[in-house]
Amino acid sequence: MDLKLTDKVVFITGPAKGMGAAITRAFAAEGCKLALVGRDTSAIEPIAEELKSNGHSAIVIGCDLTDASRCDAAAARTLEAFGRIDVLVNVAGGSGPMGKTGVETTPEEFDEIVTLNMNGCFHMIRAVLPTMIDRRYGKVVNVGGTFGMKGRAGRLAYSASKWGLRGITKSFALEVGPHNINVNCVAPGMVDGPRFRDKVCRTMAGKLGISEAEAAERHAADYALRRITVDEDVANACLFLASDVSRQITGVDLPVDGGWAAL
Repeated sequence: MDLKLTDKVVFITGPAKGMGAAITRAFAAEGCKLALVGRDTSAIEPIAEELKSNGHSAIVIGCDLTDASRCDAAAARTLEAFGRIDVLVNVAGGSGPMGKTGVETTPEEFDEIVTLNMNGCFHMIRAVLPTMIDRRYGKVVNVGGTFGMKGRAGRLAYSASKWGLRGITKSFALEVGPHNINVNCVAPGMVDGPRFRDKVCRTMAGKLGISEAEAAERHAADYALRRITVDEDVANACLFLASDVSRQITGVDLPVDGGWAAL
């Protein structure tokens, strides 16, 4: 199926690592023009150079997503470079404290992750919507998480931030739907990679006295499909929601978790 994303201008936050890099490469493979945005431009430059060496169009923009004025400037820079913004993909975010109860979580830890995961997305959506409204076209894809759909003991701050992102997604979807703009949320479960292996599995292995491989198998056993999500699974969901194939879908939370949150 041709998703007809060729030459679409896609603005991606958190484009350099893990699922962010997979999402970036997936949109490049569809022939999109990319604005790659984040605080650490030194981490973004290598993937931008990789894409440009393969004939893709990409610019790098430094931006602290928790600063609304910097988000406005990043959107303006993209408009200057490409003339429009068709798609916003909010990938950037953090995981917050792991294994701490709500009582053990400090106010500073809670504020930090809520500010990054909620305020960052809010500022960026707010920055790009005026040009989308003017053109009566746009797609916003927020990357949330399944802990924002079911909650999780020991992950209160992260879970709260992703529940909040769902509210941001649904409210914006209602507000801008009349302008032909779709706003949706992709909710990955555990995604295989360094964070999952080195933090989640290692923590479980230490608590239960098992190997990290056994810890990964225990996580997989919780899912209907008995396998852990990989970066490309999340990237494919983002492509779908960024395309007109999903034109009649807005305000949804799409779990990409092998069957955990929705079952």
